Amino acid sequence: ITVGNQTGVSEFFLLAFSSHQDFLFLLFLVVYLASLLGNLLILMAVSSDPQLQTPMYIFLANLSLGDLCFTSTTVPRLLYSLFTRDQTISHTACLTQVFFFHMAGNLSSYVLAAMAWDRYVAICRPLHYATVVTLPRCLMLLGGLWVGTSLHSLLNTVLTARLTFCSHHDILHFHCDIYPLLQLACSDTSLNYEVILIEGSIDIILPAACIITSYGFIGVAVIGVRATGGLHKALATCGSHLAVVMLFYGTLIIVYLLPLSQAEAQVRGGNLVASVMFSVVAPTLNPYIYSLQNHKIKLSLARLLRVTQ
Repeated sequence: ITVGNQTGVSEFFLLAFSSHQDFLFLLFLVVYLASLLGNLLILMAVSSDPQLQTPMYIFLANLSLGDLCFTSTTVPRLLYSLFTRDQTISHTACLTQVFFFHMAGNLSSYVLAAMAWDRYVAICRPLHYATVVTLPRCLMLLGGLWVGTSLHSLLNTVLTARLTFCSHHDILHFHCDIYPLLQLACSDTSLNYEVILIEGSIDIILPAACIITSYGFIGVAVIGVRATGGLHKALATCGSHLAVVMLFYGTLIIVYLLPLSQAEAQVRGGNLVASVMFSVVAPTLNPYIYSLQNHKIKLSLARLLRVTQ
């Protein structure tokens, strides 16, 4: 690939895990299998049980789909690299990772916001819940989220694809991400950073504002009840969602929003552990957090397991 007098590259090297590869292979394999098991069980429970085919659980099923996409975008390629010791990834495969990784991450963020809105209506406007949170309205919302996040990710991927990458092609990460790639580009990246600043801010601030606002109203409603039973009911309704939100946004802030030191410039956030937590561990834990706390899901899974025996 040649642009002017610059020679491009057709592959990159993912160098995050270059030691202890046998141990890391087993570790990530176990985590990935746990992610597949947990998220697939959620999807099977919701799809097979008519009692769970309500807006709340449809949102949960879409969160599981996003989590499956999140982990499946990066972990299988990482497992291949750890097993074969081949740390190269083609330019096309790298851009494919960028597209699906950011689509899944943005989708999870917006679905968490939609679930917060669902909990707000259920607790603060219970008499209007059946007319406000209807299944057709939720399906339209989810369809818009899938299309919108795909278009957003496509825009960033196309803008990254137009860049020229020169002789230096080592990525100190375990998957391809926009920021490490921009650090390797030898062509103008100003448009990329402008789009990331504008759209990235929207994709973080808008869902977070929806979640904070929803829980602000929920908190006021719970305080107004002045009853222990009301507090326990609210915690039972929102506890799992709050745990997932804190895990998601806590690791996202560490990976993408903390200031960089000069030595950390190539890996956005500079914290590999936080990056693994954000893109691998959090999507794996989400279904277990919900299934352990939700009585209906546990009953549905128990019935499903009895049928398959």
